[in-house]
Amino acid sequence: MLSIVVGLVLLMALAYFGWSIIWVAPLVAGVVALMTGLDVFEMYTGTYMDGLVGFVKSWFPIFLLGAVFGKLMEETGAARSVAQKVTKLIGKQRAILGVLIAAALLTYGGVSLFVVVFAIYPIASELFREANISRKLLVPTFALGAFTFTMTAVPGTPQIQNLIPMEYFYTTPTAGPVIGIVTTLIMAVGGYLWLTYTEKKLSAKGDVYIEPEDVSETDANKKDEKVPNWILSLIPLLVVVVLLNIVKMEALYALLLGVISIMLLNYRDWKKFVFSINEGAKGSVMAILNTSAAVGFGAVIATVPAFKDITSWLFNLSSNPLVAESLAVQIMAIITGSASGGMGIALTTLGDTFYNLSQTTGISPEAFHRMASVASGASIFPNNGALLTLLTVTGLTHRETYKNVFIVAFLIPTIAMIVGIILGAIGLV
Repeated sequence: MLSIVVGLVLLMALAYFGWSIIWVAPLVAGVVALMTGLDVFEMYTGTYMDGLVGFVKSWFPIFLLGAVFGKLMEETGAARSVAQKVTKLIGKQRAILGVLIAAALLTYGGVSLFVVVFAIYPIASELFREANISRKLLVPTFALGAFTFTMTAVPGTPQIQNLIPMEYFYTTPTAGPVIGIVTTLIMAVGGYLWLTYTEKKLSAKGDVYIEPEDVSETDANKKDEKVPNWILSLIPLLVVVVLLNIVKMEALYALLLGVISIMLLNYRDWKKFVFSINEGAKGSVMAILNTSAAVGFGAVIATVPAFKDITSWLFNLSSNPLVAESLAVQIMAIITGSASGGMGIALTTLGDTFYNLSQTTGISPEAFHRMASVASGASIFPNNGALLTLLTVTGLTHRETYKNVFIVAFLIPTIAMIVGIILGAIGLV
């Protein structure tokens, strides 16, 4: 148990202070192995690499095409065109709301979190540039829109975090609509109010939009260039969303056709294609390695003998089974750095027990479903895989962004989780 705590604290502290997760994760996994008495070499070459490689095998094509898609949107001016139109429609003062809505709609539409990051980032960056809002708020705005309520709380969301509980509680994606709507409002409204409050504070101190260090003067002046028609620029995004959610096409093919559509619609800029694809490909490698390194660490943690004991301990923390379930899912998600991974471990271990309790305590299985989902998202710590991807894509750091991420993607969702438990306990499901 101590090895798990030490490992997590080390990993999160070093990541926060800017040490690359790519080498910190295996280093800290080695510390955990030593403290537990495991063979360090076997742990690294076996368990750790299996976790890392397994994630790369499953997700690299999505990361690659997602990064290329985003880079082409940026370099052709399509992202800038859409951003300028959105700015005119909602006003510069509501750029945060624009990014929040865009990320939320894509996530609720079924687009993978990783795809949302790559697809929306170039547009979000342009929106923040137009509104002169500090880039430090890009990450928490993304996290709120994609990693919280649309991933876990809104009834009917097709994200995996809302689908996993169905197997254990024999429910549907719209399970627990009252809990879902109330927790959604707490997360969405509370998070947005915090971000707008923070934006005003930063602006008052002169902390406004600053171009990334790796952006050249030519790139910084692109906002003065003529941009393509905003309707044509929107088509590639619509292609991806429609193919994913209406046609039910595999994300790989949807992204590939999205990339092709950008190139066809911007054929006059064909000289930019090779550069964009090359840069997107390079960015995808760093993004997936950052995430998979954390996944490898989670795989090592899961093999520690005390790991299973944690679930039993959590189960006995409260006589209210909704409290026990929520804490079990939340803490497992924090430890593994994955909402779906933590939920899967907790429900595999205790899912049948909680379902049986729903039959004897009078608490609806729908309440257990919704609370497992909501709790899984209230887990965005510095070791979270999706957060690491977001930081890599935006070029920002934990130190610049995590305070606000903690509030909108952990603290407020945890408050929503507590309210959801109360609603479920009194029968408002």
